[in-house]
Amino acid sequence: MPIEVEQKYRLPDTSVILTAIATLGATPQQTVAQIDTYYAHPARDFAATDEALRIRRVGEANCITYKGPKLDTTTKTRREIELLLASGEQSAVQWDELLAALSFRRVAEVSKIRQIFHIQRAGLAVELAVDKVQEVGNFVELEIVVAEEAEIAAAQKQIANLASELQLTGIERRGYLEMLLAN
Repeated sequence: MPIEVEQKYRLPDTSVILTAIATLGATPQQTVAQIDTYYAHPARDFAATDEALRIRRVGEANCITYKGPKLDTTTKTRREIELLLASGEQSAVQWDELLAALSFRRVAEVSKIRQIFHIQRAGLAVELAVDKVQEVGNFVELEIVVAEEAEIAAAQKQIANLASELQLTGIERRGYLEMLLAN
């Protein structure tokens, strides 16, 4: 069962964190535009249960993601199930129609530009994502995906250590959807 260990921090300016990330020797990956369409469950309140269901579009690529409730009060550690969908706009439209037919309701769309970097810490692959989220602001996310619950504590420690090295403060536990809806 994949478990995502993540921390998010608001940034007043992305240039400072980009310089810090480069100083650490993180490997730049790609910069992508992501469009996340979030859905409400027909029989339970995802906001109350701290869950999420979304379809993410990155260029022609599509995936559907379920995020379970957070497992602790410090990080955004949670179960994540992500499945690839067929490529192209038509596939995203068909999945949207399927979810609507099953009484799922569109909640909102979160659009962002994401710069992705990778770095290894204590044998763990860390993804650093610098996000410019439309109508929400600028953020950096530090994320490690682990396969076993026994690995969570080590991943959380490495995320905390990396955040300290990057001099990040002010953890943001809300998701982009929550922040967008609060605006």
